[in-house]
Amino acid sequence: MTYVIAEPCIGTKDTACVDACPVDCIHPKKDEPAHATEELLYIDPVECIDCGACVPVCPVSAIFALDDLPEKWKEFTERTRSTTGDSCRLAAASFWPFRSRSWRDPIFSDTRLCTSASV
Repeated sequence: MTYVIAEPCIGTKDTACVDACPVDCIHPKKDEPAHATEELLYIDPVECIDCGACVPVCPVSAIFALDDLPEKWKEFTERTRSTTGDSCRLAAASFWPFRSRSWRDPIFSDTRLCTSASV
């Protein structure tokens, strides 16, 4: 399951989640040039291992599992996709065969962060 950072992060960009992430999938970090210009942080769905370590440390409760994202913030799935680029097939292929028999199996069918051209 993918995680999404939503509206409460706007203007806050607290990096407790960055520190908690074991794989550095939350960007931009404080030392990255984009940190000053980005409105909020985002989770790269390719790099994320779905551990959920970021969720309890977020001081503004802005991080949600994609299935739990409130309807009023569904636009943040598109914002995440546009920020991280379209690498859904790459993500699926990079995990095969460790999680599934095929990248087309349901474990990789969460295409809500993909463009229609990639699925």
